[in-house]
Amino acid sequence: MIRALIIEDEPLAAKRLARMIHEINSEVEILDILDTVSSAVQWLKHKESDLIFVDIHLADGNSFTIFEQIEVKTPIIFTTAYDEYAIQAFKLNSIDYLLKPIEKSELAYSLQKFQSNQASSSTPSVDMQAIWQAIQEQQAAPPSFQKRFMVSSGDKIKSIPVEEVAYFFGQQKYVFLITHDGRRHIVNYTLGQLESLLDPHDFFRINRQFILQFEAIENMFAYSKSRIKVELKPASDIEAIVSIEKTPRFKSWLNR
Repeated sequence: MIRALIIEDEPLAAKRLARMIHEINSEVEILDILDTVSSAVQWLKHKESDLIFVDIHLADGNSFTIFEQIEVKTPIIFTTAYDEYAIQAFKLNSIDYLLKPIEKSELAYSLQKFQSNQASSSTPSVDMQAIWQAIQEQQAAPPSFQKRFMVSSGDKIKSIPVEEVAYFFGQQKYVFLITHDGRRHIVNYTLGQLESLLDPHDFFRINRQFILQFEAIENMFAYSKSRIKVELKPASDIEAIVSIEKTPRFKSWLNR
């Protein structure tokens, strides 16, 4: 039996994570689901688990402040949406992380890695101080976002200013850039890479297929399971529906 703690401030994301964990390994017991730094600190002062899943951004602050207040030796799997700087820090310190929206296969791999470490009595080395310092340094640095995208059309090469981009969408093995005037180009990036290159004030990834620029939103409609359907300009042949997990954050993005 593996006793796990989930620290996540998005209820739907927490429920989905718990469900996937049970589907992968029915012997994992979810001890509790917490949504704040303060509740996590209090819980960890008095209780223990075998594994912790923790989101980086919680309702009352950055989850790394948990580890400033209390020593935690339990193996940790971090979950994150856009924090590429944090991901790099985790890699340097051999910490598992899951990029939202969490893929079931990646979750299964992380659980397998945890069990392998348990079997060999090996606990990953977690240098919280080094990670927290790396995050603070990154946050202090001025953000730098992509200004132009180079694309090819036949034997011609051109550079498209980011202001001309309406949205990106992925289809099969390709990612397409759609301009506001309806032109379509293939770009040599994944949607995950584009998330870190684009200014989050102007662009939002609504699901696994689409990253939208605000001006590309023509209309929005209520959709099933509390989701939102977006009508794009220029129009897309593929439906643009905000995923369940992304909907609360999308609403906040619209309301800035």
